[in-house]
Formats: sequence, structure tokens, C-alpha cells
Amino acid sequence: MRFSLSSGSRRRTAVSVALAGVLTTGVLAGCGSSDAATGSGTEPAAAPPAAATLTIKDPWVKASKAGVMTAAFGTITNGTGADVTVTGAESPASPLELHEMAMQDGKMVMREKAGGFTVKAGGSHELAPGGDHLMLMKPAQAIEAGDEVSFTLKLSDGSAVPFTAIAKPFAGAEESYAPGHGMEMAPSGMPMGSMAP
Repeated sequence: MRFSLSSGSRRRTAVSVALAGVLTTGVLAGCGSSDAATGSGTEPAAAPPAAATLTIKDPWVKASKAGVMTAAFGTITNGTGADVTVTGAESPASPLELHEMAMQDGKMVMREKAGGFTVKAGGSHELAPGGDHLMLMKPAQAIEAGDEVSFTLKLSDGSAVPFTAIAKPFAGAEESYAPGHGMEMAPSGMPMGSMAP
């Protein structure tokens, strides 16, 4: 079905649109010139979303077989003047959780990070083996060394930060990302290795 206007309706519509445009331009010009002349604008400029200045330096993910938990790492840098909290993460490769390593009953255990990762204003937050990390709970397919894996960090202000991490083979301290496993701690507080069988 085609929609058409009669010639009289077209003229009235065109006149109405033109008049509305003139009135809007005049109102906006009047507001702009008085604020510019007096410098008394009362509305402060809206702060850019935190995502605009949050960056991830040297992101990488531990290569893994399909269905086997693994983790992503890097350094999150906050270029804003306010603290920023990472509340979650997503990846097409796997469901994700924010995890930390923490002492529990004399052992270092992995657990979900309550409240997310807070990156201080002008500071950074390291995601590293044996510390905070992005946990890929069950990759749908193998993540091979050299693969590029896309991620998105979700921030408390509702914005998001996409980034890509390169997969690397990594044995590290032989830490296991399997549920229920932790790392024994040496007297120095350094991990002694995986408790995984």
C-alpha cells in the first residue's frame, strides 16, 4: 500500500515543517547566544563513560582444550579521575566469571570475586596467574596458541570495554583452574604448585 498526500496537504505539511524549523533554529540560537555571551551555562558537561578511557594492556589467554576451564589476563588501566568497577565479562568463546585467588584455611583457593574488580582513578589493576583473572568456565572449542579471543568487560556505569587477547601456551606454577582445587602456600606465601591430581 502506498501512502500519498494530496497537493493541498503537501503544501500545508511543507509550510508546517519550514515554520517548525525556523522556530527551533531561533530558539536554539537565542539560548546559545545568551549562554555564550554570559558564560553562565548551568548544566555541566556530561562526563564521558568510563569505557572511553579504560584500557587493557598486554591481554592474553591461557591456551586450553575444549570444555576445560582456562583464564584470561592483562593489566586494566583507568585513565579517568574516578574509580571504575568491572562488574562482569563476556566472550563468545565461553561463559565467564570474575575470579580471584585468596587464602582460605592456609591454602590459596580460587573463587568468584564478589563486587568485581575496582580500578582506582588513574591507576591499574593486574589480572595475572595466581591472582585476579577472567575465568573462561567452559570453552566451546579448543583455544590454541596464537588464537585471538574477543572479550567485553562490563562496567558499573553500564558501559562496556571490548578487547582481544592472544592465546599462549603457559604452564606457570602449574596452577589448575578446575573447581575445588587450590594451591598450597610455602612459608614465604608463594604458591608451591597445583593440588590437582
